[in-house]
Amino acid sequence: QVQLVESGGGLVQAGGSLRLSCAASGRTFSSYAMGWFRQAPGKEREFVAAISWSGDSTSYADSVKGRFTISRDNAKNTVFLQMNSLKPEDTAVYYCAAKRRYSGIYYVYEYDYWGQGTQVTVSS
Repeated sequence: QVQLVESGGGLVQAGGSLRLSCAASGRTFSSYAMGWFRQAPGKEREFVAAISWSGDSTSYADSVKGRFTISRDNAKNTVFLQMNSLKPEDTAVYYCAAKRRYSGIYYVYEYDYWGQGTQVTVSS
């Protein structure tokens, strides 16, 4: 069992930055691939970024590539999402999620565990 708790969301102006954190419980955190997803009001949850258990492989949605960076610290059971050059269309609830294998990382249904989410609001 893995429990995930996101933090770091908030209100920021367009062009600003935020760093999201996702703290995981459980001794097996380092064996899980981790993903970040987001869901805007009235829209489906969508893939943002993912990272393999070792951190050697990462993947990003085209909409955030070059602006967001995913990373992890297995010693601290934490995964991060650094978000720069934020845009109003980045406004959403951001969720972290965990899955056993670094495959199917783009799909919500592939993930086994989810956090409660943290709100990110970008004002224009």
